[in-house]
Amino acid sequence: MQRETVGRPMDILLVEDSVPAARIAIGTLKNGDFHHRLTWLRDGQDASDFLRNQGVFAHAPRPDLILLDLGLPGKDGRDVLAETKADDNLRDIPIVIMTSSTDQTDIVRSENLSVEAYLIKPVDLKKFQKLVRKLKRFWKEDMVVPPSGVPTVSDYDINIMPIEIG
Repeated sequence: MQRETVGRPMDILLVEDSVPAARIAIGTLKNGDFHHRLTWLRDGQDASDFLRNQGVFAHAPRPDLILLDLGLPGKDGRDVLAETKADDNLRDIPIVIMTSSTDQTDIVRSENLSVEAYLIKPVDLKKFQKLVRKLKRFWKEDMVVPPSGVPTVSDYDINIMPIEIG
């Protein structure tokens, strides 16, 4: 039996300096079948500050998923990846690399840092959507299932998302 759930949209951090690549990722996510909020940053240092809630990002949400380009201005995406995976508070955030780098060193280093996927641009959009849907398992645990007798989301003007239990 499916039950209604109360929850929040998936928070996605897109770190991409290329406007065309960002537009493609944003459009693909928008056409996906899941609710999400997206923050787009174009610089590796901004991404680090966002993840650590520093400076202008003091109240930034913790992302449920990071889509990361490796070749970024400012702080390189490789450094952002390494720092994120070394941080006890951030290491469990799933990271998908979306890059034009086919360098075997980048691929192996990313795999060693336990990224969820390494996608080479141009990204196959159908595979990308399928991957993001698969990664929803990381944030479903934040969903709140209302106990019996408690008003459900359908009693209010809020979007609902079904989940499978079991």
